[in-house]
Amino acid sequence: MPVENNRIGQPAQTGPIRPAGAPRRPSRTTTRDGRGFAEVLREAQQAQAPVVQPVKFSGHAQARLESRGIQLSNRDLARIQDGVDKAAGKGGQESLVLIDDLALVVSVRNRTVITVMDGDSRRGNVFTQIDSAVIV
Repeated sequence: MPVENNRIGQPAQTGPIRPAGAPRRPSRTTTRDGRGFAEVLREAQQAQAPVVQPVKFSGHAQARLESRGIQLSNRDLARIQDGVDKAAGKGGQESLVLIDDLALVVSVRNRTVITVMDGDSRRGNVFTQIDSAVIV
């Protein structure tokens, strides 16, 4: 492929014209305030990441846990959190979360457990005003 020449027989230059002998401008690796690219990128990603609030228990739910002698382990709490996250991901507002022999009615929007029932208490009950159910 032939190289085009300018009027004085030199190969044509592409890109911006700079005076002969002028140093090339170094590429900028930091912002004007001195932060590097990696730091700016990390901040942008953190700003976009959703902040997940922990699940809370209403006073009624806490009273039900105590009156029924239900104790939740850290693993149980993590599973409840997972169930609420799944319901939220599907657009649920009020969800029934089933974990082993527990049934929890949860306000997904507020991330609050409204009531808790164990196996004996949930038999024969009808769950109303829920729009989703999650089995964890």
